[in-house]
Order: sequence, then C-alpha cells, then structure tokens
Amino acid sequence: MNFSSALRQLSQVQKPARGAPFYARFVNRPVGRVLAATAHRMGLSPNHVTAVSALATFAAIAAILACPPSYALGRWVTLALLLGFALDSADGQLARLTRSASPSGEWMDHVVDCAKLLGIHAAVLISFYRFFELPRTVMLLAPVGFQFAAVLLFFGGTLTDQLKRRGSEVSAGLRPRSSAVRVMALLPVDYGLLCLTFLFLGNQKIFCGLYVTLLAAHVLLVPAFLAKWFRELYRRPAEESAGRL
Repeated sequence: MNFSSALRQLSQVQKPARGAPFYARFVNRPVGRVLAATAHRMGLSPNHVTAVSALATFAAIAAILACPPSYALGRWVTLALLLGFALDSADGQLARLTRSASPSGEWMDHVVDCAKLLGIHAAVLISFYRFFELPRTVMLLAPVGFQFAAVLLFFGGTLTDQLKRRGSEVSAGLRPRSSAVRVMALLPVDYGLLCLTFLFLGNQKIFCGLYVTLLAAHVLLVPAFLAKWFRELYRRPAEESAGRL
C-alpha cells in the first residue's frame, strides 16, 4: 500500500469526533494521520510509534525540569510535546489501518498517556522551584493541583469509555453529534493547548498566567465531566434494556 492509499484508508477509520476538543480534532488527528501513513510505509508497528511518542514527550519533560526557561527552550519543548501528541494519535490510527489493535497496545498507549500527564506537571513544579521568581510560594501548589485534575480527567474518561464498550452496539445510535460549541468548550482541557503554552516559557509572568488559567479551567470542568460520566453510566442499564426489547 502506497502513502496516498494509506492516507485515504486512514480517513475512513477515524474515531468519532464527539468528545474531541479543537486542537485534538482539527490539528492533531490530521497530523497523526500523515504520521501513521508514514509509519506504515516505514514498516513500523503501532507499538513502535507509541515508543517514539514517549521518547519525544519525555525528552521535552526532561528539558523543562533541567534547563533554565527561555524562549528557545520553549519552542523546542513545544515542538517535542506536539510531536509526541501527534504520534500518540498516529499509533491508534496505524493500529486501525493494519487491523493490529491489541489489549497490550492499548495498555501501552494508556500507560504512556498517564505517565506524560504526571511527568509534565512534575517538571513544571521542579522548574518553578529551581528557576522561577514566583510572587508567592503557594504558586508551587499549582502544578500539584493541575496534575491531580489532569490525571483524574484522563482516568475518568478512559474508564468511562471502557465501561461503555460493554453496550456499544446498543448505544451507538444514542450518541448526540458533536457541535462547534462543544468543541470550543472543551478547548481549555485540550492537551494541545497546554503544549502551546510552553511557547511562552521565556516570559515567566505570561507562562504562569496561562498555566494558572488552564488550571482554573480544569478545576471548573473536571467536576462537570465527572457528573456527566456518572449520569451516562447510571442511565446505561435502562438504555441497554430498552435496546433489547
């Protein structure tokens, strides 16, 4: 299969758009599609792509905690994080293209995703402590809170998806379509937006302001997501029973 054919087939095996925020949907998935087609031509497996994604992401995380903040560092970190994010999309697309999806591959993907969320905020905490002139010491709690909210959001969403799979054939027709309002509303919890904030790593005030703003958005949205997921799962037995009648 050549590159163009792989791209065409990949466009037909995309995940549903519902639930995907702006950057992930309109930037990351298309870039990931190109990377998946490239990986297919190179003979790489989805696990290989996941491993390269992890290397790019954790190289950026190591740079955040080890190097003094600067605009040059911020550009490099942003590029590496976004590359890792795109490859994180590419591995799943490649698995669907080659019909090689497996529990071990999904496990590896989720473990890397969880590790990067833990790592990126831990790196920001260390960078704050080592290099930043924070107005107040309490600012050191911001990465801790952000890490908690981000991991909780990731785990809650992943677990909800896993539980929904049990009755996916019944509920497939019950899923509402994604809307432009929903896509934009999810932007504050878009990992791609977090990556882009590192472009301002050279200006401590701007970076801290953006980081705290995203933290505040997570604090507001995480309870809403948890309540929504609980309601969906709570109603699910009734919906599945209705679907079997």
